[in-house]
Amino acid sequence: MAVKINFNAEATKTHTALIYNERLMGKSLLRLSTGVRILNASDDAAGLFIADMLGTVAAALEQGNANIQTGISALQIAESSAGQIYTKLQEIYVRAQRAANDINDPNARSALQQEINNFVDAIQKIGTDTEYNGIKLLDGTFTNKYIHYGARKDQTVLISVSSLKATDLGAQMVTGNGRVTSGTGDISGANGDFLLAENEYLKVAEVSVLSGESGKTYLVDAAEAAKNINTNTTLNSLGIEATAKNVSTADPFSSIVTIEGGTNVIINDLTLNFYIGQANVSSPSFSVTGLSVNTTLEELVAKINSAASANNKPITASAENGKLVLRTDNGETIGIKVSLNVSGTNPDVSVNLNQLLEGAMAQSTNSTGPFTAYAIKVGTLTIAGLNSFVVSESGIDIVGETNPQNTINSTYKNLTAIDVSTNTGAEEALLVVTKAMQKVDTIRAQIGAIMNNLQSIFDSQKVAYDNTKEAESVIRNTDYAKEMSEFVTYQIRMQATVAMLAQANTLPQLVLQLMR
Repeated sequence: MAVKINFNAEATKTHTALIYNERLMGKSLLRLSTGVRILNASDDAAGLFIADMLGTVAAALEQGNANIQTGISALQIAESSAGQIYTKLQEIYVRAQRAANDINDPNARSALQQEINNFVDAIQKIGTDTEYNGIKLLDGTFTNKYIHYGARKDQTVLISVSSLKATDLGAQMVTGNGRVTSGTGDISGANGDFLLAENEYLKVAEVSVLSGESGKTYLVDAAEAAKNINTNTTLNSLGIEATAKNVSTADPFSSIVTIEGGTNVIINDLTLNFYIGQANVSSPSFSVTGLSVNTTLEELVAKINSAASANNKPITASAENGKLVLRTDNGETIGIKVSLNVSGTNPDVSVNLNQLLEGAMAQSTNSTGPFTAYAIKVGTLTIAGLNSFVVSESGIDIVGETNPQNTINSTYKNLTAIDVSTNTGAEEALLVVTKAMQKVDTIRAQIGAIMNNLQSIFDSQKVAYDNTKEAESVIRNTDYAKEMSEFVTYQIRMQATVAMLAQANTLPQLVLQLMR
């Protein structure tokens, strides 16, 4: 063994081991004191990268959930205010329904109108003023707004809340004119606008609701159109519905037929043939016989009601203020053909269609023998929808202005246009408010669906956040059981190294023994 005093290799190597063990023990001590396993990038470069990415995702998930909670808070305010608007619409509906009752006098209707106006004003204010932190929610400006919920780019939920101001609540409407025609001859020869024949139609939003059949001619009927609209799933999905109404208040009644002049003029076989609804003009729905020029209004009413009841037809007659009033249950068309036989010399006979049907014209004859005259009154068809739509008709006139038009665009009526001063206005108000309530409920449902969606995302992301933080912790944080075991090992190694360094430092003393 070579013995040297200028260089102690054993002591030097032992010192190197001491420094190494000291560094490991110091790092272990820091891990135990900080709870972090990766103290710098050199400890675990790949692990640090993964842990940092996981930490970023976790922080983003946490912020995303904070964004969701903010969005839900805003939507809760919007939904609550929309609920208040719906409640006020119900109040308007009830008052419009009350105003539709003709028992109300003008003062009562005026009071109801004032109440409605107050509710409309309240709805306008709620729609205009509802906000979250200065952001308007129900005035129509809260559209195409994004809630960024996720940890990555473009993980968003789109929110749009339509305006719920009174000026933006109402119905898109097309209202028919309930036209009347009259003339001489058979009802099958009436103005073609009132008759539905082959290749003629009425369409709503491109959906056929009335169409003619080959070889048959029917009366144009608003009730049939309304029924077909209300039972069509396509139109229902578009929020389109319809009502029909037909009430005829004729001129003051004196007689069905008036003999204006002539000698020994006699009226025989006086018969009223009624065509109700979408009736085939080839045969009447029912007939009223046993009539004469002396038939009174009360007798006529009784005969019409008796014949209608016997044939199960939806029409009733009444005498009101000396006038014949005819009503159909669902707005069915009323067609009347008067047939009679005239005898005598130089007769001058007038068939008082104007006393039988509102808006009809009296028809005259100066001839003896059979004579027929007719009058047709189509019910008023009102079509309403949430969004704009187009009505098209061909060969008939049920919603056109004065002549058949190819297309009729819907017009918008909002809550501010409600006028319940008449029965007609109150009935229309009911439809307008119904559509307004449907819109509010639709928007509330949309808000609720978005809130549920956001809550589901929140719950899912909370689980993802927990798992992501756990995954980061596995990589980044100290395993105390393992680290403490290693720390003890480093302590023992340090103690042993120090002891061995002391031994290594004594080796050069052997030289002194050689020099004795």
